[in-house]
Amino acid sequence: MTKTRPDWNSYFMEIARIVSMRSTCLRRSVGAVIVKEKRILSTGYNGPPMGLAHCEDVGCVREQQNVVSGERHELCRGLHAEQNAIIQAAYHGVPIKGADIYSTHLPCSICVKMIINAGLPRIFYLEGYPDDLASRLIEESGIIIEQLKVFL
Repeated sequence: MTKTRPDWNSYFMEIARIVSMRSTCLRRSVGAVIVKEKRILSTGYNGPPMGLAHCEDVGCVREQQNVVSGERHELCRGLHAEQNAIIQAAYHGVPIKGADIYSTHLPCSICVKMIINAGLPRIFYLEGYPDDLASRLIEESGIIIEQLKVFL
């Protein structure tokens, strides 16, 4: 019996999906993996800062205020997966300039700004996210973006 190995993009995106399972967000589970030269440098999922209560435990302000998805990111007590992946790399002294980021969702405008300044030239994602500014920033920055169709 021949075993089919996933290609690299499918492999890293599947890992991002597994990372997303750690999310404690009530609205969306997102995972991100930062990769350079086929090596994982950092991972992140959406959730609150270290040591703070999780949304699944204390509720979601954005839900309570009926905030539309893709708007008013500053109201969320949690960090996004892409933010956490970049922060974890910095926290542990791992250089990520020139690495790719795999995210289960298209990053929001705040995350895109961080991705630009972190020097990540490519974004791979599975699902879209309703943030027009993010798309404009990606286009203006020259970041390469690719939506993957992964079936594992």
